Amino acid sequence: MAVKLAGRLEANQAYATGKFIGMSPQKVRLVVDLVRGKRALDALTLLRFTPKAAAQPVSKVIASAVANATENKQLNVNELFVERIWVDGGPIRQWRRFAARGRFRPLQRKSCHISVIVSETAEENKAAAKEGA
Repeated sequence: MAVKLAGRLEANQAYATGKFIGMSPQKVRLVVDLVRGKRALDALTLLRFTPKAAAQPVSKVIASAVANATENKQLNVNELFVERIWVDGGPIRQWRRFAARGRFRPLQRKSCHISVIVSETAEENKAAAKEGA
């Protein structure tokens, strides 16, 4: 997906992906919903104090996207915001645990992929941010 995504980005956008994160996609989506649409530095600060385990991998992916934007595209770190962030399901490792009376209980170890697109704040977003502050 990264190769297809790189061709569709605009000049003021950068992306990063975190693959094979060892958490359930449902649990990671709860954290992702907290930072969607926020400024990148505010999102990183919010995730630092979020008491969920999924906050650390999400903050690492956002920090990687911010680093890609500043190093590769020379965008201003203070004007970046999380434009799109989504979580896809990864491979599920399945095995079984034997139970009493000849039965077994299936166990699933889920994983997920986190993708982030950060974008430099456009002029209309700057005006809206000033009005809201």
